[in-house]
Amino acid sequence: MEPASTSAGSEAAGSAESGTADRVDEESARNDAAAAEPPTAEKNFTTMSGKPIKARYGPDDLKGNPAEEIGEPGQYPFTRGPYESMYRGRNWTMRQFAGFGTVEETNERFHYLLEHGQTGLSTAFDMPTLMGYDSDHARSLGEVGREGVAVDTLDDMEILFGGIPLDRVSTSMTINAPAAMLLAFYVLVGERQGVPPEKLAGTIQTDILKEYIAQKEWCFPVEPAMRLVTDMVEYCTDNMPRWHPISISGYHIREAGATASQELAFTLKNGFTYVERAIDRGIDVDAFAPRLSFFFNAHIDFFEEIAKYRAARRIWARELKETYGAKKPESMRLRFHTHTAGVSLTAQQPLNNIVRTAIEALAGVLGGTQSLHTNSFDEALALPTEEAVRVALRTQQIIKEETGVTNTIDPLGGSYFVESLTDELEADAYDYFRRIDELGGMVEAVRQNFPQREIGDAAFTFQRELDEKERLIVGVNSHRHEEEEVPLLHIDPALEDKQIERLRKTREERSQADVDRALAELKKVAGAGGNLMYPIIGAARHRTTEGEMVSALQDVFGTYTETPVF
Repeated sequence: MEPASTSAGSEAAGSAESGTADRVDEESARNDAAAAEPPTAEKNFTTMSGKPIKARYGPDDLKGNPAEEIGEPGQYPFTRGPYESMYRGRNWTMRQFAGFGTVEETNERFHYLLEHGQTGLSTAFDMPTLMGYDSDHARSLGEVGREGVAVDTLDDMEILFGGIPLDRVSTSMTINAPAAMLLAFYVLVGERQGVPPEKLAGTIQTDILKEYIAQKEWCFPVEPAMRLVTDMVEYCTDNMPRWHPISISGYHIREAGATASQELAFTLKNGFTYVERAIDRGIDVDAFAPRLSFFFNAHIDFFEEIAKYRAARRIWARELKETYGAKKPESMRLRFHTHTAGVSLTAQQPLNNIVRTAIEALAGVLGGTQSLHTNSFDEALALPTEEAVRVALRTQQIIKEETGVTNTIDPLGGSYFVESLTDELEADAYDYFRRIDELGGMVEAVRQNFPQREIGDAAFTFQRELDEKERLIVGVNSHRHEEEEVPLLHIDPALEDKQIERLRKTREERSQADVDRALAELKKVAGAGGNLMYPIIGAARHRTTEGEMVSALQDVFGTYTETPVF
């Protein structure tokens, strides 16, 4: 008689063999079902933007002279990258977007990120700051510090960057309509640190055209807003050679529902419009164009995003050289920051967002980005926790340190598929340029709601595809399961009172007479047509608030109401 243990083992082995057989049968059944499906040739293979994808690509899919169109890294037309050595010579800047509550809390987050290996700062401002309202304005109620940091005065900005050497850390600031006021605050913080404007490095977004197109945060009508942008370009050209006065932003256009082709076309056309305004001001294109930068989305369609970046570099180089007469390679060299797609994040199964973000970040790197933000997995639910931010930063570090993708320059250069897709996106962009020019240019196209309508139609099409399961998102309309709770960051409502109290104290301590004179001077220059950056800096020096400066300019320029698009 066999020992019991041996008998039990035999039974277990038999059970395992039976389970294995069952699994083999199930897999065989699945294979049979797959074989019964229609051949793949009958399926609709497209990019996320709806561009048809062939089963295979070869030399015949490349247009023109590939050697000239693709070129070499660091050489015109910069298809393969803006710099010859790319990441072998210098890594991209890891610049995580951060901001919440009051300036004290965000300053702590800045230091936390720098301590964990971040190499540049990226500042998120709250909605009142973005809209030009002080924290104690009636429209700010309940929004102070909720989705970014509240900054009302120079005092706030000084605390925000406390302990951060502005001559050694570059800073990006995501703000547009009141960008001039925030730049003035930053210049004066540098002054208080003993860092002159010419040594400050970083970027301020300032891209007001995409606000009217997509993000909808404005303070003034279109023409005065464009004047203010050009004033900033002129001021930075004369005083801040290391500063990027505009980050021409496709990111928000894509987040609003645009396709990759629309993001590419509208972003570049916005950029060309800023170039034209600066040239009309009398600024030499080679004096300011090297300090223009771009801000693109990295969505989930891996190859389409890479092709989009390549097309952007090539189009920008060609137009700056042939249309706007740039002579310096630096003027033709498009450099960009990449931000992984917030709209691709899902509230369902949020841990899946780690995978999405990693794929999107890799597309940004293989597309040749100079700066990168990776979204945190919990951002579809709330502002990110420290753990989520750390995982997002580690995603970049893993790509850099472990994957080997930075070992060679432009590893996808010459790919038949990628180069063909680059050509297609380029052709789409030029078709949009033609249609916009027929309307009278980008400013007039915005007034007529052309880009807004195109984006709205694209967003509707995408949502219909999701609803009808023509396009699948894991956890949303496929592979769903019961949700697990994720710890979230909660903003203490008391922080709003704290910010308002600091603002009240600033108003008590400053000289109101100095503020009144500064605002009078600002209005005078606004009416007379001079460069507004100088009176804005003068007003900021007297601790005038952002909202007071915006309101003063609105007395001269008026406000703006959009015509709805349906």
